[in-house]
Amino acid sequence: MTDTPQPVADQLPSAPPPRRYFGRLALSGALIVTALVLILTIGVGHQEEPPAAASPPAPTLAAQEPKPQPGVAAPRAGLAAPVDRPKMSDQAELDAWSLRVSAKTKVPARVLAAYGRAEMWMRGQKPSCHLSWATLAGVGGVEAARFDGTQIGPDGRVAKPIVGPALNGAGGATAVHDTDAGKLDGDLLWDHLVGPLRFAPATWVKYAERASGDGAPADPQNIDDGAFTAARRLCAGGDDLGTPAGWWKALPAYNPATPYAQDVFTGADSYAEASTTP
Repeated sequence: MTDTPQPVADQLPSAPPPRRYFGRLALSGALIVTALVLILTIGVGHQEEPPAAASPPAPTLAAQEPKPQPGVAAPRAGLAAPVDRPKMSDQAELDAWSLRVSAKTKVPARVLAAYGRAEMWMRGQKPSCHLSWATLAGVGGVEAARFDGTQIGPDGRVAKPIVGPALNGAGGATAVHDTDAGKLDGDLLWDHLVGPLRFAPATWVKYAERASGDGAPADPQNIDDGAFTAARRLCAGGDDLGTPAGWWKALPAYNPATPYAQDVFTGADSYAEASTTP
């Protein structure tokens, strides 16, 4: 039995692929690699950057209240003190007024009674001055760092006498040699500012008047006498303190420094506004 002859094609080995096939494979591989590189490159180059940290907000600066300028305006007068009644006692009205104003301004009622009394009496002595208790409260407010209004007794006297440092020229201040033989400040060499409203002895002697009218000597350590004397001093120049020109002309008589008058103005106007608030 003879084998069945196989086709010639089955007996011959497979021919190798032509060279052009390998070239095509190499080219295709190169293109694929190039495409992958481009994709990766483009992907890396277009990665989203992390969001930048937000800048902290700029600090907001509080607007400062402008200082009142000399001669431009006068502080408001506020709730007027009671009418002076020379032939009858007006103490009950004054006390009621001071309690009412104290509740609105937080100034001690006993101190306000002294300021209100000074306004009442200056209406009789110098009605053209138009001095308001609020200006005296402004002066007292500037000086409040040196005395505590709650330490004033029912008689108006401070619990402990207030005597400032010697006016010996230290710190560039004007030197004032003793003018009262130490009677008010206990110093025979230098003067000192005395009392809750801080009077120099020479100024006190010139303007002092007893607020109670009981015949006793005026006392700078008494808030009633101090407020009345301050009122007399402010009105001594004949100025109308209800006008800008008059107010700013009178204040240097108490203290010539413009910043001092500006601080008094701010305090006086604030007290006056508070006193009339419903």
